Amino acid sequence: MNSFNDSLGGSFILVGFSDWPQLELVLFLFISIFYSLTLFGNTTIIALSRMDVRLHTPMYFFLSHLSFLDLCYTTSTVPQLLINLHGLDKTISYGGCVAQLFISLALGSTECVLLVVMAFDRYAAVCRPLHYTIIMHPLLCQGLAIASWVGGFLNSLIQTSLMMAMPLCGHQLNHFFCEMPVLLKLACEDTGGTEAKMFVARAIILVFPAALILGSYAQIARAVLKIKSMAGRRKAFGTCGSHLLVVSLFYGSAIYTYLQPKGSYSESEGKFVALFYTIITPMLNPLIYTLRNKDVKGALWKVLGRATDLS
Repeated sequence: MNSFNDSLGGSFILVGFSDWPQLELVLFLFISIFYSLTLFGNTTIIALSRMDVRLHTPMYFFLSHLSFLDLCYTTSTVPQLLINLHGLDKTISYGGCVAQLFISLALGSTECVLLVVMAFDRYAAVCRPLHYTIIMHPLLCQGLAIASWVGGFLNSLIQTSLMMAMPLCGHQLNHFFCEMPVLLKLACEDTGGTEAKMFVARAIILVFPAALILGSYAQIARAVLKIKSMAGRRKAFGTCGSHLLVVSLFYGSAIYTYLQPKGSYSESEGKFVALFYTIITPMLNPLIYTLRNKDVKGALWKVLGRATDLS
């Protein structure tokens, strides 16, 4: 029995998908493709947001932060997963596990806060259109983005510190990366008090932002229903539909994973759910915003047109 602090020289065994060896090659191929699409799609969103003047607005400023978050988040887990699927070495050092836990928690927590900020931006755009440019001042946008990152990393620091102090029994993790629910399964002795604190921290970073987002969209729905023209309603809902879809994908999987009691958490199910929010969602986000957004599509065609002219 030891803790992270006592065992930084050792290692964990990541079981990954070795229980289904027939799936490993298929997963390796598909995850490699999805990871490449994630890198390409999110990098494209960031580049377009900087290159096209029409996208120099608060909405795309926050969208570029979301794309950067998705790039970092998927990169914090997928390379380790690909090594696990392709090679024989399925170990990760204790120090590497702590780093992966801290980074993935920090980025996930930051995204929780950033999605609230993006919901506030949509609320201001729909409910306060005449004052939108005043409300969403560039200094406020920068401050909200910084607050998202600081809040996310602070939440991760608290949870990781509590995790590192917990006594652990065993070196085998039935997962493909160091995730909090799986590490809690290794906790031995009575750690109810520490686990309760960690659960409260997770609930705050998930439930409170989700409630704020729902409140924002309730106000948006009320404002949209007051618009008499159907064209006006479609335009107003169109500005929010992409964000609402992203929120549903992200919070649905995160709440399912992180707010389950330790006793009811299924490691096998958890691995496949984790594939969804570590790989599928970061890949879908650029597609959701691009396919449903005329400005982004216009900027993309403009860049492609320049590239064609140069060639």
